[in-house]
Amino acid sequence: MNLGMIGCNLSAPLEIREKLAFSPLQIADALVDWDAAFPGIEAVLLSTCNRTELYVASDECVENPRGAGEEFRNTVPALPTRGQLVDFLLNERRTAGSERPETETHLSYLQGREAVAHLFTVASSLDSMVLGEVQILAQVKAAYQAALDAGTVGPMTHGVFQAALRVAKRVANETRIQQHRISIPSVAVSEFVLRLFETLTERTTLVLGAGEMAEETIRYLKLHGAGTVYLANRSRPKAEELAETWNGRVVDWKERLDWLSKVDLAIGTTGAQHPVITDAQFGEIASRRAGRPLFLLDLAVPRDFEPEIGNRGDVYLYSLEDLKEACEENRRRRAHEMPKALRIVEQESESFLRDIHHRRTGELIQRLQNKWETTKQAELARLLNKLGPHGLDARGIEEVRYAFDRLVNKLIHPPLESLRDESRNGVPHGLLDALGRLFRLK
Repeated sequence: MNLGMIGCNLSAPLEIREKLAFSPLQIADALVDWDAAFPGIEAVLLSTCNRTELYVASDECVENPRGAGEEFRNTVPALPTRGQLVDFLLNERRTAGSERPETETHLSYLQGREAVAHLFTVASSLDSMVLGEVQILAQVKAAYQAALDAGTVGPMTHGVFQAALRVAKRVANETRIQQHRISIPSVAVSEFVLRLFETLTERTTLVLGAGEMAEETIRYLKLHGAGTVYLANRSRPKAEELAETWNGRVVDWKERLDWLSKVDLAIGTTGAQHPVITDAQFGEIASRRAGRPLFLLDLAVPRDFEPEIGNRGDVYLYSLEDLKEACEENRRRRAHEMPKALRIVEQESESFLRDIHHRRTGELIQRLQNKWETTKQAELARLLNKLGPHGLDARGIEEVRYAFDRLVNKLIHPPLESLRDESRNGVPHGLLDALGRLFRLK
């Protein structure tokens, strides 16, 4: 099966994930570049705070117009090599030559069945930092939609991504992996913010960004009684929409440093390609805080706060890396549901692969049946015509028809049975080629 995946996930250090992260606009541009570099090869690019994965495919199930297997397979574009995929990702992120060897060591490459099972696992939130988190499914849908908009979705990627959505739904419905709403922001608020502050009622918070991560964070802050929440975002209308939903206050993006000198808690969620608060910028307003402690929670990838800010006194800076231990505790609490969820992934992976294999063999089976049916009808008509109108009565004609049907079915059954048996373990190209030549299928 012509399906592959290359990318990195939570196992890679944050510094590596930052270098490979794509914004929505960058994903759109990358897919345009992909189509130009590898025409005819399908691609979907998934990029979240904890993973960047490029899924590529070509459809080996298109119809063979000539009936000759070797010629047919040569019309199916071969997937790019691992090296080509690595080069594409690193070139799109403009990774410096000196950084490439280290970055490449954190890239995983999966093909065929492993790539299918991996996507199903990701979509079901079984490979997430927070086991059972709900955001990943929306992110998988968004990645698929972006590829659809760019025109890089084809039969194979359409099939596997639609199947991934079904698998995620099964896991959610048939296990308790997602019992109680949980996400990276929920863990961050419960395990960090609430441990630092006894109560949030009288605390002020600045949220940088107005996307899904920002909204999920505000949701949990408000759930735990947060006081005033200020929102700063480059696009003010998006911030205003979020503020209206959660009773927050919008501040101008250019004034974010000024507000950073006033609040008790600041949370970064923008995902901008460079820090939106540098150490030098923070130095300009540090004296205005007069020693008051500031809690900074950086949930963005790439990071919103320059790491050096955390070296300052009275500043407590935490990033996604600091959440790992808390997330592991969440994983341990839900671990008893993992075997059931993984069995679903296994079942659905097998089912998807069988469907793919049957699609390929089904075309030849249909042509073979049509050819034999046409031959049978022609020979039956020739026989009845030779016998003439008085040769057989109605019952005799029916018996002859029945005998012809049984003969054809008995002759065609062995090759079809062999084809079905062989297709259970993959597309049997050799057998397809042989049958196509033996029966001169067009």
